[in-house]
Amino acid sequence: MRDEFRAALCQFPVTGDKQENLARAEEMVARAAEAGAQLVVLPEMFNCPYDTRYFPLFAEQCPEGPTSQALARWARRSGIYLVGGSIPEREGERIYNTSLIYGPDGELLGKHRKVHLFDVDVAGRIRFCESEVISCGFCPTVVGTALATLGVAICYDLRFPELARTMVLRGAEVLVYPAAFSVPTGSAHWHVLLRARAVDNQVFVLAASPARPEGDGYVPYGHSLAVGPWGNVLAEAGVGEELVLAELRREELERVRRELPVLKQRRPGLYRCCP
Repeated sequence: MRDEFRAALCQFPVTGDKQENLARAEEMVARAAEAGAQLVVLPEMFNCPYDTRYFPLFAEQCPEGPTSQALARWARRSGIYLVGGSIPEREGERIYNTSLIYGPDGELLGKHRKVHLFDVDVAGRIRFCESEVISCGFCPTVVGTALATLGVAICYDLRFPELARTMVLRGAEVLVYPAAFSVPTGSAHWHVLLRARAVDNQVFVLAASPARPEGDGYVPYGHSLAVGPWGNVLAEAGVGEELVLAELRREELERVRRELPVLKQRRPGLYRCCP
């Protein structure tokens, strides 16, 4: 991990107009780069409303589609690492919830397809069945960069500590979660889960959410969040449009791991009996 670098989380409302969403994202990425960010993160489904009705309509091939090409162009123009939130990706008859990671030269460094699909029914509060339209991915995603080694997952993936630990054991120093938690689940679990993944794995955690839109439909929680390896909140958004900046320092990660060496004190042989 580099001694120090600045990360940016782009929080903005997502509308039913793909071109409007792309224009808003492009503006936010440019603002982040101007503010000195070297790693920029967009929200889950940043080009498409988080609604299963829209996923087939907005789905594109990756990396050939217009959104993928735009992400590559923005990363290259600003000379940044860009975690492109996620978009609906079409491959044959299947649609995936996919995050694309680009380097400063505009090259595609990695692609994460959401592993755990958001199929929930919280009585009287929210029902959502992502698997009605979306197919699940099967691989953890770890990407090496000149800044740090990134582990990238999407939203509901956050609830599965085994995935986070797998990415960290493969070298991830920063876990990145483009997400669109709902208000009911976010108000209960957003902060505690993000801080828990940071504390469990002694890593930085970055999570970018859409802002809360006006009108009906799915309402994201907002509160894009950057967390340090001690579980400390480095920076947090509110619920509206906002650019969140956070400084990530290698010394902080090394100090936490030195003072509380839980990763070295693991006893994997004991855990193999667990299903």
